[in-house]
Amino acid sequence: MPRRSGALNPSSSPLDLFGSEVRVRREVLGLTLDQLGARAGYTGSYVGAVERAREMPLRKFAVQVDGALDAQGAIVRLWDGLLKDGIYPSWFNWPEYEEQAVLLRSFQVALIDGLLQTEAYATHLLYGDKAAIAARMGRQKILARDDPPPPMLVCLLDEAALYRDVGGPDVMREQYDHLLTVASEEVNIHVVPSMRHRGVNGSFVLATLEDRSEVAYVETAVRGITTGEPMDLRTASERFEAIRSLALPVDQSLERIERIKAEKWT
Repeated sequence: MPRRSGALNPSSSPLDLFGSEVRVRREVLGLTLDQLGARAGYTGSYVGAVERAREMPLRKFAVQVDGALDAQGAIVRLWDGLLKDGIYPSWFNWPEYEEQAVLLRSFQVALIDGLLQTEAYATHLLYGDKAAIAARMGRQKILARDDPPPPMLVCLLDEAALYRDVGGPDVMREQYDHLLTVASEEVNIHVVPSMRHRGVNGSFVLATLEDRSEVAYVETAVRGITTGEPMDLRTASERFEAIRSLALPVDQSLERIERIKAEKWT
């Protein structure tokens, strides 16, 4: 039996409208999800996820599907008009938003935030990839810039990340010392005691820009997703505040970092 995509409300969001148009055109041609997927070079399940607004397709998807549906450019134009500057600009570089931010709210469940990593720590994480290491270190310049002023960084760090061995004791001690040094009024570090909380499913960052608009970056096992979709932002903001309610104050957090450094890495 052909798989069905489920109900969709085209007025809910640009992504819903895009998915609805793909579905309508597919059904007019009498194609199943698998048939359209085969024509366009995607799995039927992925096409269904796009139709249900569960996946943000890249422009390549719009081009391939447009051809498979003989839409004469309509699907591509819809993608360009609705999604290019829209809700999941995953094709844009997250550091561009990071650099524009006046406030960054970060929750990290497994590792030290990239903006707070030492070069040695990053080197081990990135398996010595020199270009990737240089890019990560370059991102950190926003915290020391003069014009425009640096963003305020509020970092919630799950305590489990402080126990994860990245490079051995020497690297970890240096990383701990760096956290203790960089902490300031502009860089707030809060340790979240290891327990069940709303962030155990993954790390994310919320960037507030000069015009007060927001963008979120969510880490997944496959790739990072940049989203400005209102419901995603609301969920991320609520989750951040729920986690922050469980975090230690800054002074106690720094004391906890000192203690773990002495107990675990000395």
